[in-house]
Amino acid sequence: MPGRRWPRLSHRGQAMAFFQHLPSELWKLNNGTTPLGLRSSIPFSMTQSSAQLAANESPLWFCLKTQPKHEHIAATTLRRHLNIDCFAPRVRFKKATRRGAVWFVEPMFPGYVFAEFVYPAHHRRVQHSPGIQCLVHFGDYIATLAPEVVTLLREKAGDEEIVTFDPEIQVGQPVQITEGPFQGLEALVTRLLPARERIRVLLEFLGRTVETEIPAPQVLPLTQVRH
Repeated sequence: MPGRRWPRLSHRGQAMAFFQHLPSELWKLNNGTTPLGLRSSIPFSMTQSSAQLAANESPLWFCLKTQPKHEHIAATTLRRHLNIDCFAPRVRFKKATRRGAVWFVEPMFPGYVFAEFVYPAHHRRVQHSPGIQCLVHFGDYIATLAPEVVTLLREKAGDEEIVTFDPEIQVGQPVQITEGPFQGLEALVTRLLPARERIRVLLEFLGRTVETEIPAPQVLPLTQVRH
């Protein structure tokens, strides 16, 4: 999403392309190891013309494009200086590194934050707030979000606005070893030993299939390694 260049499409085509991407990210989160509880019947978003919004005195949720890597700063500024309700969700997950498995925290939607405000009263100040590039729009049509989506995401993210992904290891699951003499090798989990926080895995080593026992924190699911 950040730095994405949309092809030359009609305004309707641009809106469809944009919103097809955002819901796909939500779908992956909703159907992953930490379900978000989103129902497919909830409309994710819609667009309204600036003329329609100018006559609307009700608060709506908008999608704001931020400057690169300024999502959290932009949201904080809107809250503190304009008293506007913002939501900048982040994801916390483990990633395999040379130092082993390390926790990372990244924006759930890089380059975007959500904010709720009355359009005719606040849109100019919002657009000129530090860290904000613009309201996401397609010609004269501006993107708004279904409040149910924000509510469900907030329930999952909590006060810190962070969703943690820490899937449980299961028998038969492919994993990557992140520490120790077998670091970097892929293996298959054959047995869980919860009392000792260890697992048994099957791996290929020096041309042979070997079963060995390692600490559970020293592996990551392959789907998470390839995130």
